[in-house]
Amino acid sequence: MRKLLLVMMALAMVVAVAACGGSEDQGQAPSGDDVQAPAAPSKTEDQDNQGPADKTLKLSVPSMERIQEDTVPTTVGDDEDALRDNVGIHLEGTGFPWEDEANVYIAGHRLGYPGTESFLAFYDLDAVQEGDEVTLSDANGEEYVYEVFNVFVVTPYDLYVTEPIEGRNVLTLQTCTLPDYADRLIVQAELQDTQA
Repeated sequence: MRKLLLVMMALAMVVAVAACGGSEDQGQAPSGDDVQAPAAPSKTEDQDNQGPADKTLKLSVPSMERIQEDTVPTTVGDDEDALRDNVGIHLEGTGFPWEDEANVYIAGHRLGYPGTESFLAFYDLDAVQEGDEVTLSDANGEEYVYEVFNVFVVTPYDLYVTEPIEGRNVLTLQTCTLPDYADRLIVQAELQDTQA
């Protein structure tokens, strides 16, 4: 069931981020199929790794010019308002950094919308290299420090990149390739340290 949910969410992400270029008309989202991703399974109060009540994350990527302590909301992959108004989104249904064997999946526009947080936010994702550091912070101020171990390109239909990797806690960053947005640039980093 979890794989089916991830596949449906990833398909929504394919549709949403297919328009990685954003739009100069800030009032309208790029056209595309109206695909709704299902909500993530809810957790019970007594589950381990529940994390903070406020699930808001902040992302910092020192090797990227525009990503420093930026808020990344958790939402469905076709939430164009969130993609326009933030540097990126945490794909609903994927992991959180405080969970075991999580794949925290964050996607953002390559060009985005002028005059918004999305404008050129992930433009220089291709500057990130193996060994670079990426940090997530949660609402309680806990920091999760990751080290990049893989940079590669996939097609929009390679949905495995949203799935957890057995035995690892990873962060995945995604944007479209240039010049035609045909494929997806993927950066994966593994959790190295947690700091309060």
